[in-house]
Amino acid sequence: MNILVVNWQDRLNPQAGGAEIHLHEIFGRLAGWGHRVTVLVSGFAGAPAREELDGMSIRRVGGRHTFGALVPAAVRGLARESSFDVAVEDLNKVPVFLPLWLRLPMVLLVHHLFGRTAFREASLPVALATWLLERPLPWVYRSRPTVAVSGSTLEDLRGRGLGKGPACVIPNGVDLDRFRPDPATVPFPRPTLLYLGRLKRYKGVDIILRAVALLRARGVEVEFLVAGRGDDEARLRRLVDQLGLHDVVRFLGYVSEEEKPRLFRRSWVHVLTSPKEGWGISILEASASGIPTVASDSPGLRDAVQHGVTGLLVPHGHVEALAGALARLLSDPAERQAMGRAARRFAEGFSWEASARSTERFLTEQVAAAREAR
Repeated sequence: MNILVVNWQDRLNPQAGGAEIHLHEIFGRLAGWGHRVTVLVSGFAGAPAREELDGMSIRRVGGRHTFGALVPAAVRGLARESSFDVAVEDLNKVPVFLPLWLRLPMVLLVHHLFGRTAFREASLPVALATWLLERPLPWVYRSRPTVAVSGSTLEDLRGRGLGKGPACVIPNGVDLDRFRPDPATVPFPRPTLLYLGRLKRYKGVDIILRAVALLRARGVEVEFLVAGRGDDEARLRRLVDQLGLHDVVRFLGYVSEEEKPRLFRRSWVHVLTSPKEGWGISILEASASGIPTVASDSPGLRDAVQHGVTGLLVPHGHVEALAGALARLLSDPAERQAMGRAARRFAEGFSWEASARSTERFLTEQVAAAREAR
């Protein structure tokens, strides 16, 4: 197949996150299996307009805030250059409404939508823009073939009037060889929590900080590592100042892909408190590393954590419940280690290879169906 993928960013973009990991893991494999893959994304400072990456042809236009406006002309230009069999819109927060600009068999790939949660997690202008851009989705994409990364996401889409055509769930995968338990790795000597991801307001890292403050007030020994970078870092650092947590919270900044597995293995508990995710790739990485996760009981995260088996789920935003769950696992090594072993077994059911094969099969079916309908 000759495949066009449209996403806001590629994995080299400084703003890249889980959606970009997913894109390259899936479509990089398809390119390696002989399919032609062209990826249209936004540019960033110092990035070339054209680049070969992971076997795919990367085309960059505009920037983070102008990409959406430039997509129509860009996709039409690419369609004149190449006879694509299928186009995939990787809907990562902001739609580009690809069906309006391109007359090709089209598949919608969705991680998650924000809906009204945007108003709780972002500034009013950003939240309002996000909410308004999601309003036309049922009209534009209603019957388009759809791939969701979790059951929670597909349920949400159908509740909004999307996913009326062929639809399936293809979960994220994890590199089981790179992320794995290693008995030779010595855990941190102090009880250590880890958040690893972008520092964005909607990720809810402030909730974890407040739970850590509560644990400390109760005399629970704890250290919290915040790995990642983003535009919410300054606010989070101010909160650390306000809560007096300088001696127990460390901001690690950017963590390389080589360092991530070791950081997971050394930590005692992984924590993620987003109000909504497509899945939560970091949960699978922690699980594959043999580390349990305490997470918000929210869409996407509840798909990735088996409550009481591979970790614990708590009501989103409930600082008391989060502190209690963290204290429970930090104080009980037997339960923590049992959950870590169960988490590894759970993660072994997910691989990028299997996810890519499922994606390949779904795209092939849609191309064949479109040819039959002509």
